[in-house]
Parts: sequence; C-alpha cells; structure tokens
Amino acid sequence: MPTIGFLNSASANDWAPRVAAFRQGLNNAGYTEGQNVVLIYRFAEYHYDRLRELALDLARGGVDLIFASGGDNAVQAAMAATNTLPIVFTSANDPVSAGYVQSLNRPGGTVTGITFIASALEAKRIELLHEIDPKAASIAVLVGSGNARADSETHQIEAAANTLGLRVRFLKASSEDELGPVFKDITQSGNDALHIVSNPFLSAKAVTLAALTAAAGLPATSDTRDFVTAGGLLSYGASIAEAYRLAGAYAGRILKGEKPAELPVQESTKIELVINLKAAKALGLTVPLTLLGRADEVIE
Repeated sequence: MPTIGFLNSASANDWAPRVAAFRQGLNNAGYTEGQNVVLIYRFAEYHYDRLRELALDLARGGVDLIFASGGDNAVQAAMAATNTLPIVFTSANDPVSAGYVQSLNRPGGTVTGITFIASALEAKRIELLHEIDPKAASIAVLVGSGNARADSETHQIEAAANTLGLRVRFLKASSEDELGPVFKDITQSGNDALHIVSNPFLSAKAVTLAALTAAAGLPATSDTRDFVTAGGLLSYGASIAEAYRLAGAYAGRILKGEKPAELPVQESTKIELVINLKAAKALGLTVPLTLLGRADEVIE
C-alpha cells in the first residue's frame, strides 16, 4: 500500500478534527486509511525545532508523499528534508512569496497544496472587533511562537489599529502554562479587548482561550469557529476543515499518478464570520444589525 507521512507542528489530540478532515479528503479520492493507504504520523507537539528531524525521519522511512501542516515551519522542514518526494501542504502564507511554488497555477517542482491566506485577515478582524465594540480603545494582541508570518502580521495589525485610532499591545504565549499569566497581565494593564492572532497553538487552544476571555470579561476575536462555539465573542477566518479536505483529495490524486507540478495551488475561499450573541450580552454589547446581517453563523 502507498504510504503518506503526516508531518504536523501541533499535537495529535489538538489536531484530531483536522486529521479527520484530511482522511475525508483521502476517502473522496478513493483512499481509506488501513485499507489501501498507510498514514505515518509525526507530531512536533509545538516544539518547532523538532520538525526538521521528524521530516527527515519520514523521508528516510520510505513514504510516498509528505503532507506538511500546522504552520509554515512544517512546510519548510519537509522541503528541506527532500527534493524528490511529493509534498502537499496547507499554509496560511502566500506560497509564491514564501518560495514553496513557482506560481499558483503552475507550481513546478514537487510541491503543491492549499492556502487559506489567514494573515491577510488579521486587519479585518481588528476592524470587526472595533465595529462590535467601538468603545474599546486599547487592544491586547496575543501571538504564538513559530510564526513565519509574524512581522507581516504585526505590520497589518498596527496599520489597521492606527487607521481606527486604537492602541495595540503585543503579548506572546507558546504553552498552556503561559496563558494564565498573560491574561493576568492583560486585565491588570487595563486592555479593553483582545485580538488572537492566527497560530497553530492558539487555534488549537480555542476552548481554553474562550473560557479565559469570558472570565476576564474581554471582547475577543479569533480565526477559528471553535473559539465562538466555546463561548468566545467573534471569529473570522477560513474553514480549516475545508482546507484539510482539499489537501487530502490532492494527496490521493498524487498517489494515483498526477504530478504536483501540474496541480494548481488551491485557495480555500470559504471565509466564515461567526458571532456569539450570548457572549455579547454577557459583555454588555449590542451587535450592530449590519454586522449580524453579514454573519455566516449566529450563536444564541
């Protein structure tokens, strides 16, 4: 049976729904794990410095294809480990400017995949936060580690905040133990709201972050729907499950003989705005009707 190496920067438990979506994409292409395809999993558990060795382990182990996901560090590690094996990626970055492919339509080489351009949405999330809570003047911005797009996203967020007359303060958390002290810092510093930057670790901890923002009484935005369903105020971002299904289907097509060089990089264009009215009421906020009308989902 053909073998796929599943390389990921996160943990197996945190990433289970996205693994399931990848398997669904494989199923759509005619492959079922354990029946006619083998998946070998390598999770870095947010230790990004381990990704290179994990990628080399997969490449040396005789896999037929590597699927790299959970941030650009995983994609870069896979590309450094092999220039002969096919690589399918999911990335929130622009894969052309990042050097993964020659162009979106004709990737060239051995690499192709799915992009959802999450970094381009950071400024929009700041605008949505201001729209739902125009009195919030001081915004805490929570970032994770291992983000190849950090500088670009910082500039976008600062530019959006300056346009709206907002003050932003950046804080970092790279483990669950750091989240408690970070939120204590935010509340003691008098920040009015929180913007959570798209990041594998922070996206995976959506439920924990929703509980912490509710306890702190903070209006907050995230990139993941899980944050809002767990009690957070608002999310705006690409459907990650859709991106992983598309990646699974691409992996299946390559196993059947298609060349990555000839498979255009797909853009996951399904962008979702989700609002939690119960959270808004608890925060004393009235969601503008114009914003409700634009929402893809409203949780009451």
